[in-house]
Amino acid sequence: MLERFHVSEKDAIKINHTLMSKVTKQIFLKMGLSEEDSDLSTDVLIYADLNGVDTHGVSNMLRSYVRMYQQKKTNPRPNIKIVKESGAIVALDGDNGLGLHTAPKAMKFAVDKAKKNGVGIATLNNAGHLGAAGYHAKIAVDNDMIGVCMSGGGGFAMLPTYGAKPRFGTNPIAWAAPADKEAYFMYDAATTQIAGNKIKLLERLQVPVAANWLAKGDGSPIKEEKKLSSEDFWEDGRLKDLHMLPFGGDRENGSHKGYAFAAIVDIMCCMLGGVQAGHLGGNGHYFAAYNIDSFSDLKTFKKNMDDFLIGLKNTPPAPGHDRVIYPGLIEYETRIEREKNGIPYHPEVIEWFESITAELEIKIPW
Repeated sequence: MLERFHVSEKDAIKINHTLMSKVTKQIFLKMGLSEEDSDLSTDVLIYADLNGVDTHGVSNMLRSYVRMYQQKKTNPRPNIKIVKESGAIVALDGDNGLGLHTAPKAMKFAVDKAKKNGVGIATLNNAGHLGAAGYHAKIAVDNDMIGVCMSGGGGFAMLPTYGAKPRFGTNPIAWAAPADKEAYFMYDAATTQIAGNKIKLLERLQVPVAANWLAKGDGSPIKEEKKLSSEDFWEDGRLKDLHMLPFGGDRENGSHKGYAFAAIVDIMCCMLGGVQAGHLGGNGHYFAAYNIDSFSDLKTFKKNMDDFLIGLKNTPPAPGHDRVIYPGLIEYETRIEREKNGIPYHPEVIEWFESITAELEIKIPW
């Protein structure tokens, strides 16, 4: 993440990831999830925290999920149903469960299909937020496959280019591929200029939003930095009178490309699975696994990936920059550092944990 999103060293409270996992699991159990789904949900959130994807870890998302469970808006014990199945394809209904623990199961369906057919594709409708999309794409990487995860729906965040009313969520895309000795390749990003949760993170850190990340209520891009306050958000974390822009920001800088990618995500996640687009009330997720051994020799692929990624790392840096990185490398380095030294949390996050654990009668182990 950009430096502006990081908790400052002087403010950060570092917690060992195994201790944070224990508390997070206990909270999910109190919300009514099964032991298995509590473990799975915790794993998705701690994956994000360890990889430096702080927006999708426990800091922002856990309190949102707790609120949804307490308000009975999501099903803690979903029964995933197969709606359609043929060959390499499966269409699933998530029974109004969080994508946090239904999405990994959908990707495992895709992986199993790919083992038999070379390629496996799963759609998952009627399922809520899935956390960091990269977690689910990595399930394929762990099986020596290329993984894809997309999430669509919730069409009340991003404007289409030239639009004054939101028609998309943040519509993220994750794409991952294994290597041999190098860290695996991982692209995981929203199709907006900035992930929605990062906006809330900036408000907590009292750091301004950059120019061309957001638009005014009439759709006009905000051309200067803007510091947000709690008054700019609804209770559920959505922006009140501001809108998100597609990546590119405005047409001159390529926002039509971000807009088009967001539309593709909605088509693949929602309509392909048989529901309406996000702004018409639909939601859904898409998963694909490509079995490399069905296309070429796996060892050769991973060797070629190493050569490719090393070539990217060894690219001479431009003036003012120390090095060139590739997607997934910073996350790998962050994961090593945080596993050793703990995950840095903002004091406000720890205060929330102290409050919710007291409410739920859970003992904090740190």
